[in-house]
Amino acid sequence: MSRREIREQIFKLLFRVEFNAREELARQEEFFFADEENAMTEEDNSRISEKFGRIVEKLDSIDQALNEKVQGWDTGRMGKVDLTILRLAVYEMLYDDDIPTGVAINEAVELAKKFGQDSSSSFVNGVLARFA
Repeated sequence: MSRREIREQIFKLLFRVEFNAREELARQEEFFFADEENAMTEEDNSRISEKFGRIVEKLDSIDQALNEKVQGWDTGRMGKVDLTILRLAVYEMLYDDDIPTGVAINEAVELAKKFGQDSSSSFVNGVLARFA
């Protein structure tokens, strides 16, 4: 599975954070991997699960960074799809040394085009530009 496909699966799993308590996330992860639509190799499952766990651990600091950088917005007002994409990208930019900043931004914009509203890609790009 390509990095882009893995990132998309992480996005889908991370989206569940908005609808479940943190103590429920382990169970949600089980549901996610049990779904036939998400059938992947054990290696891919492991990569997705590990990165998802690292993002969830840093969620509070990621949200704090977003709230500090974005004027006139806060994470409570953002659309859930946009917020999930931003959380993933900010994690990659601040905590994942394997992902160049430009790649994180580009991939986030692509996710926004695929899953967000018409204005999502420009919103995500504008927010992430403040981190670059």
